[in-house]
This record gives sequence, C-alpha cells and structure tokens, in this order.
Amino acid sequence: MSQVTQRHAEELARGAAALGVQLDTMRQDRLLAYLDLLAKWNKAYNLTAVRDVDEMVSRHLLDSLSIVPHFVAAGGERWLDVGSGGGMPGIPLAILFPEKQLTLLDSNGKKTRFLTQVKLELKLDNLEVIHSRVEAFQPMLPFNGIVSRAFSSLGDFCSWTGHLGDNETRWLAMKGLYPEDELTALPEEFRVEAEHALTVPGCQGQRHLLILRRTA
Repeated sequence: MSQVTQRHAEELARGAAALGVQLDTMRQDRLLAYLDLLAKWNKAYNLTAVRDVDEMVSRHLLDSLSIVPHFVAAGGERWLDVGSGGGMPGIPLAILFPEKQLTLLDSNGKKTRFLTQVKLELKLDNLEVIHSRVEAFQPMLPFNGIVSRAFSSLGDFCSWTGHLGDNETRWLAMKGLYPEDELTALPEEFRVEAEHALTVPGCQGQRHLLILRRTA
C-alpha cells in the first residue's frame, strides 16, 4: 500500500513551482514513486534519518530540486552523485533529465541495492549504480560534473574525487550552514567558482550550494 498521498503530490507540485522547476505528469509520478520506495525501504535499510514521509517531500525531493538551475547552468552530459546514500540528489536529477547520464556511487551495499531497485522499478535507463569506495572508483572518462549532498567536508570531497574530474569539471557541494571553516582547508588546486544560498520550500534550516573548479 502506497504511503504517498494526494497531499504529498500537491506539496511537491507547489514546491517545484516555487523553485521554478517544471514538472510534467510523468516526472511528477516518477518522483512520487521514488518517494514511496524510499519510505518503504527506509524501515529496513536505514537509508535516511528522516522517518516521516511527510517530511521527505521537502527535505529530500525539494532539497534535491533546489539545485536544478545551477545543475543546468553547469552543463555536461555525464554526472556523478558521490556518497549518494538514498539517492539524493542523483535520482531526482535522473528523473528530470533523461538525456543526461547519472552515476550514483556509494560504499554501502544496502544503499546501492536500494538504488538498483529504484533504477529497475522506475526504468531509469540513464542511471548507473556503483558499489565502491570513491577512492577506488576508476571510470573510463572524467565526469563533467560531480555532486554531493552532506557527503563530507569540502576538503575531503575534493581530495577523494579529484581523480574523477578534469579542468572542465564542476564540483557541486550541497551544504546546510555556510561552510566557512571548511573553505580554509580547501586543497590548493581547487577554487570556489560560485556560491548560492538556497531556499527550499518547507525547510527551515539554511541551505547552501558551492560550485568548485580546478585552479589549473
């Protein structure tokens, strides 16, 4: 039995509109189907600390959608969501942009099993799931963009994923409070290209997005 109700659908539609994200019926239905899977699997697999499906619309779906304008502006066809966990923001981005290739990487086997199930059930052909430690992952080509959501400090994010990008790659780090202390420990070969305060409908806390590039 679905845990997702009409109220959740309306909250998602309102929130997406407030963020300037256009959702057609197919994309909205897929996002809600993903939410239902997340709520069901979370009981056994501990995918997210958010237990209440009522909170998941804002704290997971809309939070993921809040970076869409910056994701689009960054461009590129091949993206990595590192430390993807329960699939945020990679799965919502894969649903919205079927023309882009999204790779979701996590070292936790339970989480990658869930992500694989979502790929199969939602028929997300543009999604690849990798069960690996980030340091050990060796893709054939560098990614155009690498995104993380509450994955690690900025310094570790850049150090651990440096081999996965090149001078054209953009690193998008989703943060809560502005990470002033972390910026002082940023590796020398990285710089902040842009920073954005994000407003997520239904979320009270601060949200920030930092976009990083190589200095070389």
